[in-house]
Amino acid sequence: MTSSDLTRRRLFKASLATAAVSVAGAGLALPGSAQAHPGRFPDILGCDAWGARPPSSPLSASAIATNKIIVHHMAFPNVTDYSREQAIKLAKDCQDLHMDGNGWSDTGQHFTVSRGGYIMEGRRGSLDALRNGANQIVSAHCPGENGRSIGIENEGTYVTETPPEELFDSLTALCVAICRKYGLHAHDIFGHWDYRSTLCPGAAFYRQFPKLRRAVARKLDTEWRDIPERRWPDTWRFVGGPVVRVAQYLLKAKGYEVPLDSVFGAATVAAVQDWQSRNNIPVDIDATLTPETWETLAPELGRHDTGLPVEAIQFMLNGKGYADVAITGAFDGATKDALQDVQRLHGLPRNGKVSMSTWCAVVGGVVRKAF
Repeated sequence: MTSSDLTRRRLFKASLATAAVSVAGAGLALPGSAQAHPGRFPDILGCDAWGARPPSSPLSASAIATNKIIVHHMAFPNVTDYSREQAIKLAKDCQDLHMDGNGWSDTGQHFTVSRGGYIMEGRRGSLDALRNGANQIVSAHCPGENGRSIGIENEGTYVTETPPEELFDSLTALCVAICRKYGLHAHDIFGHWDYRSTLCPGAAFYRQFPKLRRAVARKLDTEWRDIPERRWPDTWRFVGGPVVRVAQYLLKAKGYEVPLDSVFGAATVAAVQDWQSRNNIPVDIDATLTPETWETLAPELGRHDTGLPVEAIQFMLNGKGYADVAITGAFDGATKDALQDVQRLHGLPRNGKVSMSTWCAVVGGVVRKAF
């Protein structure tokens, strides 16, 4: 190992430590609240402990490997009751909604975190799988990702507000435990809207994801060299949402006749696979937008650029809370300002230009510089 490698690793660990202090804080827990320690397996209330109903039909373990964590907000009220009793009520209300309202066999997500920091098992079997099992339980929190992602619901609504410290600390601890169990990394943490058309996990909460990932990386003793330069969202034909629409904008700019509908339909599948074939990229049977696919589709952009790729950037920025950004196809001042804010959040040069790493951050991916 060279001296420059050692210096880089020391700087990386120091930056993670600083970030963790800013995220977790050292404040006292409110009376009746629970704060999980991110360095050890967290206390989790199992389904029997909080009085869950039995599933209405059999549940099963997934046959494929887990490759990510998907974080949600529940769009429930931001209560000030941080007690265990409130957490249990939350778990029961959520299960009733999912079983009686949605017609699901059980709670949709694997785990739930209350505003007081209590962690509860959601879908039955998830806690046992996390402790002892080989594969996750198939869930219902995100169509297309239910067999390969762990879903975590967080009590509250975070479009304009951020979660309390108690929730954030417990979420960090839970993510660390999940990563250790399934061989995941901090850069494998995504938001619901990265794979679905939804306001979840909320724009204000989503802005905290770089801090969440840094806190998790520190607890996992992550080495700088183990973080990819870019971890793009692995969008495939089983999902939908704004990331799919960005890909459609970029495919359309390359001459493909695809709709701008955020649906990964037949035309989009065919276009992705044709693009992969034409660019000597392995053609994915499920039209997965692999890193090579993204990095040949997405052009670097500056203030003189116009057209569909600029519209794609503006569409995503507007949907993530930058209301001043209009979808015009012209690289205007509001677009540049929003890009500079995204770059600041992810540790990128704040030049307002769209580099490949800025593209990755805007569409919901993770960049090494964020750590």
